[in-house]
Amino acid sequence: MLTALLGATGVLALLTLVPGPDMAVVTRRAVTRGRGDGLRTVAGIAVGLLVWGALTVAGLAALLAASAEVYLVVKIAGAAYLCLLGIRSLLRPGAEPSEGGATGGGATGGGATGGAAATGGGATSGRAAGGGGAWRTGLVANVLNPKIAVFYTGLLPALAPPGLRPAVGMALLVLVHVLLTALWLGTYVYVLSRARRFFARPRVRRGLDRATGVVLIGFGVRVATT
Repeated sequence: MLTALLGATGVLALLTLVPGPDMAVVTRRAVTRGRGDGLRTVAGIAVGLLVWGALTVAGLAALLAASAEVYLVVKIAGAAYLCLLGIRSLLRPGAEPSEGGATGGGATGGGATGGAAATGGGATSGRAAGGGGAWRTGLVANVLNPKIAVFYTGLLPALAPPGLRPAVGMALLVLVHVLLTALWLGTYVYVLSRARRFFARPRVRRGLDRATGVVLIGFGVRVATT
């Protein structure tokens, strides 16, 4: 069983290292708002994986993967969300992410950001809002990714260690995947934060925002057309 678990962990590690929408979202938050915001985004992504893992163990994710209609709805919603994040980056390069973008409350998020620039108290409330916005951004981007459902329902049963009940084996692999994702993206955030002074330069920041925006829209289009 241990050998099978190690082999499954290796497969999950390789899949975790492949760049995807999660990395683009984390890049945007970590570069513009700092290490704390980046780590909160990673936490939201991890919770999103746990949600999909729970649905997989309960059998609901298999229903999504098997139902073309339900899959299409989730797929279009996820693609639209990624494209929205990308468009915001293109339209406002160099600006801090609007917290409302994660939940649809753009006016509220903009107000918090504006207040943060004006006063010290506003900065505190802006940072608090930023934490929630970062967490929600990671969570929503991951929950609206139907490929996770297909990945979990299609691959995890084949990787589940023998000798364990299927539900227990898949739950164990979900936890392993969450841990690997958190470690990988957390390390990535740390590396970005070390170079934040470089990324904070207006020209570099605008260029990175445009590049991230194009990448997010590209992932959105890919999700919608796959």
